[in-house]
Amino acid sequence: MKKRILKETGIRDIKALARRYPKAKIYFHQDLDGVTTAIAMKTYLENNGIDVVDSEIIQYGDTEFAIKKTDAEGDVMPVLVDFAHGKPMFKIHTDHHDKQAGAEDTKSKSFRGARSNVETISQIISPYDLFPDKDVLLISTVDSADFAKYDLTPDDVMNYLYKVSKDKTLLQNKFAIGFALNKLLLAFKNKPGFMERIVMTSNPSLNSIMNNVLTFARLTGQPPLQKLQQNQQDYIKQQQTASNVRYEDGIIIQYGMGSWGGPGSYDRYVPFKNFPEADFMVLAWPMGLLQASCNPFKKDRELKGVNLGEIAQEVLSKYETQLKDRIIPLSSIKWISETSAGPESVGFTFKDFKALYGNKIVRIGGEEMLDKIQELMEKKFTELTDKEQEFLDRLGVNAWDLLQANSGGHKCITNISGLNYLGRSNRPPKGKYNYKKDPDNETPYVKFLKMLQRDFVAKLKDKIQQSKG
Repeated sequence: MKKRILKETGIRDIKALARRYPKAKIYFHQDLDGVTTAIAMKTYLENNGIDVVDSEIIQYGDTEFAIKKTDAEGDVMPVLVDFAHGKPMFKIHTDHHDKQAGAEDTKSKSFRGARSNVETISQIISPYDLFPDKDVLLISTVDSADFAKYDLTPDDVMNYLYKVSKDKTLLQNKFAIGFALNKLLLAFKNKPGFMERIVMTSNPSLNSIMNNVLTFARLTGQPPLQKLQQNQQDYIKQQQTASNVRYEDGIIIQYGMGSWGGPGSYDRYVPFKNFPEADFMVLAWPMGLLQASCNPFKKDRELKGVNLGEIAQEVLSKYETQLKDRIIPLSSIKWISETSAGPESVGFTFKDFKALYGNKIVRIGGEEMLDKIQELMEKKFTELTDKEQEFLDRLGVNAWDLLQANSGGHKCITNISGLNYLGRSNRPPKGKYNYKKDPDNETPYVKFLKMLQRDFVAKLKDKIQQSKG
């Protein structure tokens, strides 16, 4: 039975948007919540007379600026869901994260803190439930990693194989299907057009999505579920003695994902499978990300007073003076941000720069110079001349503010992100570029990343001792 909700809900100006745009294209985050939110939004728009004709993945990092440029002046409305960084081209933007950037010019936006974005679209914005309640519960549990609440184990969450059983409750069967679906989405997510195909062909239910995923796997010759499960088991075993991971005083300390085999091998929860007694994990990714998280499977964790978000700020504050003294020029930010951008990509524009860094921008020159920079930012970095790149050197942001803008989180999971921008302080020279590497053959930002990881672990150990004391 479909539930009715308050009449005041819904996308603002949806009737006017439907008159203006007969069609829509949805951009969505590359995970279970992103896919299901896109499906829910597709259904909502079609219920309001807007034909959804296309969809596209959007990811944080340089791929964020590699999405295809859309002409919102035409008859296809660009819509963004489950993503915290907006852009002026989007006419609808909905998200559930703690903070958003770049959505000031968006025609209609809906930001509501929730465990998942699909929960908002399906149960708040829509005048009736789109996804079944239990589907929304599973999606929200996956997106928020709220596993301990339901006594779930890593094996439950990481299992590719599922079987509906009469001996299980409806919720247990739904969870088994949902976790297997999440694993399959992650296993196939980098297959060209896969997630877009699932969004465009599925109805709002986990069963519909699962049927389409299995159909895709069969038609495109993907490995069977048993092979994916075996690849994952091999990876679990390999990581038990891998040199990139160690366990100290209740903390898993890991660098990168280590060696992994065939499709479906890697899973973010493998460390908690191998070290179930761990309370925390501090993981450094070589692309310039440090992530700390609590063990989501431990219900009675003693160290509830430890705040990972606060620790991240304490660790960064050790380097605050040096970071504030270092200016990262706009030329370098644009270069790195457009690493994956092609000729048809939207690119990293001045509006993106302003949305992310706001009043933290440092500039040399007057308004005339600023107008010229805004004009140059509409070009792709690869199209800029040497003189134009030099012009972009005259605007930037200090490294402290850059890291603050790109990082975030809360008590039980936090990220220090954007460290890759610190690899170069000047715009790139023409021709092949080589980092000045140290004796360990590490680039500057990787060396700093590992230093932050060591500092974070040391500070975390101190907080653990204080909590126990």
